[in-house]
Order: sequence, then structure tokens, then C-alpha cells
Amino acid sequence: MKKEDCFYLGKIVKKYSFKGELLIKLDTDQPDLYENLDAMFLDVNHTLIPFFIESSQLHKSDLLRVQFEDVDTEADAEALIKTEVYLPLDLLPKLDGNKFYFHEVIGFTMEDKNYGTVGKIVAVNDSTAQALFEVENNGKEILIPMNDEFIVKVDRNNKTIIVDTPEGLIDLYL
Repeated sequence: MKKEDCFYLGKIVKKYSFKGELLIKLDTDQPDLYENLDAMFLDVNHTLIPFFIESSQLHKSDLLRVQFEDVDTEADAEALIKTEVYLPLDLLPKLDGNKFYFHEVIGFTMEDKNYGTVGKIVAVNDSTAQALFEVENNGKEILIPMNDEFIVKVDRNNKTIIVDTPEGLIDLYL
């Protein structure tokens, strides 16, 4: 399994018991969707390795307490702390309407109601306080805030996002 075929689910943050149980901090708004998994992929030395789950249960809302097969000592568990956890993309729940996953809209065309075609979405920057669409327009980068009030429509069939940005925002970049 390659990382491109997976989505980031979370990170192992600490041991839970002396029997090898671990706590995974889930990066999701719906942790209960991931409570009864059979397996997950752990990024061990930049390689995704499948780990099979003996038992799991939610612990304090966004933590998943997991007992992996063959991880049954404190030392085994300690070796996995800070390891990133991934799942195959096909396990993501389907979103509809104007909701979308960041990876899903890469390559979509962005159109503005007033400006017209803005360009192609090449990335999403979520390292800032406000997530941003990174849009490429003839070699220039345009940053559009990912604001629900700006997003008019996500058209999955035509791979287009229609936005209504404040007047002059796009012109700042061109």
C-alpha cells in the first residue's frame, strides 16, 4: 500500500497499558466511524505496514484505544509511539454537497462568479489559521481562503469549485 492510496487517520500518542495497548489521536470529526476496524497501516521507517487489530474502543472522544496483534509488551508499544496511522482512501465516508476532502479537490478547476476561471487547484494549505486553496494561474499562485461563505458549489462531475470571493481578492495576485 502506498501513501498516495491512503488518508492520514491520526498518530499514536502514548501507551495505555502494560499489555501493549496504545492510544491513537484521531484526526477526524467522526471518531466513531473508526472504532471497529480490522486493520490499519502504520508508517514505520517511511513504509506503510499493516497492523491487525485485536480490539479497539473510543477513549475520551478523539482517542482510539487499540490492541494490535503481536504488540503485547510495553517495549513493543513504546516502539510505535509517534507513528502515523493511515487507512485506504476507499474507507473514507463519501461526502456530498459542498463538503469535500482536501485531497479530493486537487486538480479541480476553480471558477469565481465575478472573475471567471481562476485556475487549477494544485494544493490545499492547512498549516495556517485559515485553510487556503492554492490555485495555479499561468505560473502564478493565487491563495483563496477556504471559507464556507465563499464556496458556492462543489461540482464533482465537472471537477469544478465555484466560489464568490470578495471583489479585488484575485486581482491582488495577478
